[in-house]
Amino acid sequence: MSSNEKLANGTTGYKITKDDLAQINRRNLLGFQDGWNYERMQHSGYLWIILPTLRKLYGDGTPELKEACRAQCAPFFNTSNFLNTIITGIDLAIEEEEGIEGLEAVAGLKTGLMGPLASIGDSIFGSLLPTIFGALAANMAMNGNPLGIFIWVAVNILVDWFRCKQTHMAYEQGMKLVTTMSDRLNALTDAASVMGVFMVGALVATNVGIVIAAKPVIGGVTVDLQNICNMICPKLVPAALVGFVYWLLGKKGMTSTKAIFIVLVLSIALGAFGIICKG
Repeated sequence: MSSNEKLANGTTGYKITKDDLAQINRRNLLGFQDGWNYERMQHSGYLWIILPTLRKLYGDGTPELKEACRAQCAPFFNTSNFLNTIITGIDLAIEEEEGIEGLEAVAGLKTGLMGPLASIGDSIFGSLLPTIFGALAANMAMNGNPLGIFIWVAVNILVDWFRCKQTHMAYEQGMKLVTTMSDRLNALTDAASVMGVFMVGALVATNVGIVIAAKPVIGGVTVDLQNICNMICPKLVPAALVGFVYWLLGKKGMTSTKAIFIVLVLSIALGAFGIICKG
């Protein structure tokens, strides 16, 4: 079937091959973050890694291709570099099966999975593995053992292999999700969300360092506000800061860039007056 001949779902009937998935993996490893920006973060990089495949699915220069590209760039998108192709594989499986009729489902998939996968992937592959194997390699290097560098390189090769492998796995599983297992997609999203919320809570507690430095004197008694917050709930102040930023992002016209500047200005001002300090 030529690219000008369309099926009812707007596709050319093209079936994605292993070579297509390999091309996606190469682009993902080399340039997924190149288009990163504060407004929509990874949305352009995501489109770039799948664009050659979309051209084959919808036909080059067709209205369907333009609609698919606009849909991919419309939502805010940001997830872990180590697990992003799980979403990509399922996305392409849906679009291959349903075409432009599946773009709404794709948008929901990206929104539902990007947060949970970000917290899980960054925690395991961005923090845990580098900490363990980086410390091991550094300790061996300090002792004059060159084997540490090979361990570090081997771990990173395995991680990149896993990143490539999951594209194929997600695509194959995605075909099942859109044919015989569509009822399990919501369960997958819910399970990832629960794990993601758990990991986000751990990341907030360990990576957001802010304490109340002010100790007002009331009736001749010095009140340690930070200690009171700790008794109510450990890490309450970092959690409150994250909640404040979340509230800001829900306001109309608010962007992540504006939220960053607001937090920056408040931090400088409150720090200058001795109200807060770095934890």
